[in-house]
Amino acid sequence: MDDDGNDIPEVGPRKRTAVGFPAIAHSLQYAVEEMGVLRSGHTLRRLNHIDGFDCPSCAWPDQEHRSLAEFCENGAKAVAWEATRKSIGADFFAEHSVEDLRTRPGHWLEANGRLTEPLHLAEGDTHYRPISWNAALSLLADQLRALPDPNRAVFYTSGRASNEAAFTYQLLARKLGTNNLPDCSNMCHESSGLALSQTIGVGKGTVTLKDIADHADLIVIVGQNPGTNHPRMLTQLEKAKRRGARIVAINPLPEAGLTKFRNPQSARGLVGTGTKIADSYLPVKVAGDLALFSAVNRLLVEREDAAPGSVLDRPFIDRYTDGFDAASAAWRNLDWTDLLTRSGLTRRQLEEFVDEVLAAKSVIVCWAMGLTQHRDAVATIREIVNFLLLRGNIGRPGAGACPVRGHSNVQGDRTMGIWEKMPEVFLDQLGAEFAFEPPREHGRDTVDSIRAMRDGEVDVFMALGGNFVSATPDTAVTEAAMSNCALTVHIATKLNRSHLCHGREALILPCLGRTERDTTSAGDQVVTVEDSMSMVHRSLGRLAPASPLQRSEVDIITTLGYHLFGADDSVRWLELGEDYRLIRRHIEQVVVGFDRFEERLDEPGGFVLPNGPRDSRTFPTHNDKANFTVNVATPLEGPAGAPAAADDPLA
Repeated sequence: MDDDGNDIPEVGPRKRTAVGFPAIAHSLQYAVEEMGVLRSGHTLRRLNHIDGFDCPSCAWPDQEHRSLAEFCENGAKAVAWEATRKSIGADFFAEHSVEDLRTRPGHWLEANGRLTEPLHLAEGDTHYRPISWNAALSLLADQLRALPDPNRAVFYTSGRASNEAAFTYQLLARKLGTNNLPDCSNMCHESSGLALSQTIGVGKGTVTLKDIADHADLIVIVGQNPGTNHPRMLTQLEKAKRRGARIVAINPLPEAGLTKFRNPQSARGLVGTGTKIADSYLPVKVAGDLALFSAVNRLLVEREDAAPGSVLDRPFIDRYTDGFDAASAAWRNLDWTDLLTRSGLTRRQLEEFVDEVLAAKSVIVCWAMGLTQHRDAVATIREIVNFLLLRGNIGRPGAGACPVRGHSNVQGDRTMGIWEKMPEVFLDQLGAEFAFEPPREHGRDTVDSIRAMRDGEVDVFMALGGNFVSATPDTAVTEAAMSNCALTVHIATKLNRSHLCHGREALILPCLGRTERDTTSAGDQVVTVEDSMSMVHRSLGRLAPASPLQRSEVDIITTLGYHLFGADDSVRWLELGEDYRLIRRHIEQVVVGFDRFEERLDEPGGFVLPNGPRDSRTFPTHNDKANFTVNVATPLEGPAGAPAAADDPLA
């Protein structure tokens, strides 16, 4: 990166190890540069601890027994980025016009520091200018109230919003009369949720941290780079390795973290040889994962034919599943040449992987966006479920599906109702709790929202966190679409590209970060999050806010609700904004699994939400069974690749 913040890509030799001393040095250097020595120490020692705050970096679960430094390099950098001592206000925006800011790199925009006061861009103006909170929220409420159709508003959510913020946000949107609640999950694990819902009835994973660390015999990691995106996962994989578990990595390129992990919290990791994580590596072709698992499932069926009763878990299949015969027939009809071409693997590699599977009593498959972003993502994940079902690897210790989420509460936001097509039972409960009739027509997801803005069908766009323009597909189309809105509104901690791709009028509303103390007349407020494995736990910020004019996400949403619906509304908006325990009491009544919410929140580490497939092998599908599916790959053609280098490990 140059002095102006422009990225300068560099290509160097492939790294063969991950973490170790370099990670410690980079983490501390960055933390001290942004926060200073004392602030860094005070902040990092609270990160991911029971009496502290949840890391805003990713959704990996916290282990039961926390280490002194319960964070990774990514987490330390994310916290330092948020808790920086740098800030921007009226002087900065007086100096820089919107046109000027559009020419700046995204990194430069955020690196200037925290937003400290509400900002307004009037129609035809060239600069954002300060505005009072009352004026900003009145303006927004007036615009929403004046809409000819509530569906001309879109309420976007980033996955870092707390459960309390997400619940009140979806309540506000539905009280207005719309289900237009797109979120960042539309762009990452939407395919996981759909595939899992279709096959096992629950759009979440079915394993716990202990399943990985203490019970699994074989862990298959597909389309995921833990060392890069979920470094704390490597600690659990190392524990699994130490007790004898086998790990297979499936990815087009080998990742350093799965090659060798140098645990920075152990002598072996710092001065010893480290731990080899992956026992074997399958260099699948890009988009070849569906062919790989289809081939593996065919081999499992054929081996069962050769030795009946020794390969497949027929009692599990017969009692708990449906569709096996159709799936089995489809696998038998697959063409081997096509499977090998699509997967990029040899028959021998696939047979050796099946040997690993048969040697394991319990198997977990982990995946991330290396699978979910393909055209055949849903089909691929359904095929992985087929693979798990064949040997009964769901609903017992050390076995199951493990989609590894990104943002720290992206799963919790969906649980709280941030979805454009929540089930009827949720809407029924929501309406009963707050004495109103929620809209039933499905709303717009992220892509449909962009299309609607492009076509002039959206007047107000509101974002609870995130960087919508940069995160969504087809940036140029999204930027142009945003300009068609009458008003764009962003609740944010820092300036980003989306704030500069605005409607005719725009607001930026500065909020507290995860690290900061949220104090109301009722005292310091606790928020909650849900991790990738359905654990719900508390998060309590400890730092003083960067500015007295910043407000919490919950406060912004509930005060807007008061401006929009008034003091006589069935929702006591201002009371909810003062005491988040009241929000959690409502969540208890609306969301399944949150009974005794406040009481269980006081348990060390929080509590786990119920999961039928995991807990009791009950599958809430249309037929109350786990469903095998037939999955057909989309024909794909691409240009011929360059020949591999002589020292390429994939050659």
